[in-house]
Amino acid sequence: MYPEIRDLYGRYVQGALDRREFLRQLARLAGGAVAAAALLPSLTGSPARAAAVPEKEARLHLGYVAYPGPAGDVRAYLARPRAEGKRPGVIIIHENRGLEPHIEDVARRVALAGFLAVAPDALSPLGGTPADEDKARDRMRQLDGPATIANYVAAVQYLKTHPQSTGKVGCMGFCWGGGMTNQVAVRAADLTAAVPFYGRQPAAEDVPRIRAALLLHYAGDDPRINEGIPAFEAALKTAGVEYTLYMYAGARHAFFNDSRPERYHAEAARLSWERTIAFFKAKLKG
Repeated sequence: MYPEIRDLYGRYVQGALDRREFLRQLARLAGGAVAAAALLPSLTGSPARAAAVPEKEARLHLGYVAYPGPAGDVRAYLARPRAEGKRPGVIIIHENRGLEPHIEDVARRVALAGFLAVAPDALSPLGGTPADEDKARDRMRQLDGPATIANYVAAVQYLKTHPQSTGKVGCMGFCWGGGMTNQVAVRAADLTAAVPFYGRQPAAEDVPRIRAALLLHYAGDDPRINEGIPAFEAALKTAGVEYTLYMYAGARHAFFNDSRPERYHAEAARLSWERTIAFFKAKLKG
C-alpha cells in the first residue's frame, strides 16, 4: 500500500475529506476508478491497516501517563498537538476489550482535531489491558462498577486542571465506553459535552443530574441498545437536558470501529466523526 493512499484514507477517516473528494483522489492515486474500488476493502477491512494516524505521528506529543483515581493511579494514553497553546480536553472511553490500539488511534485523531486527548485504561486496577483480546474481555467482567465510574470521573478533573488544558472537558466512548460516557455525564458536574456511541442509557432517575450537552449516536440495527432510547429521550426532555440524537440506518453496533470489518460501516463512521468533532468544537472551544 502506497504511503500516499494510507495518508489519504487517514484524512478521510479524520473528516478532513468528504466521501466524494476521497474517492476522486483515491482514483487519481490508484490509476482509475476500477483500481480504487479494488483498494477499498483492503483500506477498511484489515485491522493491521486500521490506524488512521501513525503511532509516531510527528505533529503530536504521544505517550502514557498516570492520573490519580480514588483508589490508585489510572494508566492512560495521552495525545496532544505539538503546537503551542492550551486546548480543551477530551476523554476517550474504550469498548469491552480494554485500551486497545484502535482506541489509541482514536485519541490521536481527536488530538489532531485540536484537543488534549486522554484514553484511560479501565483495567488499570487489574494490571492493565492484556494483549489477548479474550483475556481482556474476561478481565473487564471483573471490574467493580462504581469504582470504574469513579476513575473516569477523576479523568475529568485531571484534564480540567492539566497545564495544557483550557479547563473545558468533553467525553466520548464506544459500546461499553458509550454507556460509561453516559455515567460520567451523570456524575461529573464539570463535564461540558458528552458523545456516547451506541451506549447503554443511564437510569431515568439519574438523567436530571446531567449538566453536559449530549450528542447521541445509535446504529439502526442494534435492538438491544436501542430499546432504551424512548425512555432516555423522555427523561432528557423532562429534565431539559440539551441533546441531539442521530440514528444511522443500515449500521450495526460498533459501526465506528474500523479494526472490525464485520461491524465497520464507513459512511456512518465518517458522518458520526464529522458531527462529533463539530460538536466538540462548538461546545468546548466556543
